[in-house]
Amino acid sequence: MWKLDFDEGYFRIYDSKRMVAGYFDPDYGNIFERKDSEEIVESMIKNHDNIYGGTIMVPLVKFRLFDTDLNTSIFEVEQNVSRVSGHLAKWKDFLSGTGCRVHSVRISHTDQDMLTIAFPVAFSQPTPLEKNMMLVEISPILNRLQESGLL
Repeated sequence: MWKLDFDEGYFRIYDSKRMVAGYFDPDYGNIFERKDSEEIVESMIKNHDNIYGGTIMVPLVKFRLFDTDLNTSIFEVEQNVSRVSGHLAKWKDFLSGTGCRVHSVRISHTDQDMLTIAFPVAFSQPTPLEKNMMLVEISPILNRLQESGLL
């Protein structure tokens, strides 16, 4: 159901409808302090080096409030705030249910009306930098997000 496509050091996550569902950024180790980090990443991927996890970034919530053409009523604003509050409660349940204590929330780079969330993922075993092998490790998380109505 899920698909990964490599793009400049990270992987785009596609759903069954071929829509971008999020991103996976493998943990390549402490290579980014080096000038040749891009070449190292390319070599690691080419050689299918093992990694131990990475970071998943997905949409957190779309507000439907911060549009420059917004023309609404107090009742619609209240409905959206209530919807966002309920959605955030689902996210809090997901994070606590997975034992995730560290995460980062940011404004989406493609939509100023949306927040994204990034959280670390530790693999169950060293996993080759190969799309299908990494999908084995991250698919259960993506499935759980989708089943919870978070993706």
